[in-house]
Amino acid sequence: MITDTELKLKGMEALIVALGKVQAERFISLVIREPFDYTRWQRQLWPDKSVEELSQLAMRNRQQQ
Repeated sequence: MITDTELKLKGMEALIVALGKVQAERFISLVIREPFDYTRWQRQLWPDKSVEELSQLAMRNRQQQ
């Protein structure tokens, strides 16, 4: 298990790689500014996928990286 600091650094790096610096900062400001329920967001993000399907997709994505 990694420390909270390492987790924040890796998370920020992942956002920057995926979105670029400006959009990563914008994403963070949106999350901070708006009331945010992560669990509800995840349920709405992939409503047609089961937990098993999401797990398989995540494992395939991990293997490709």
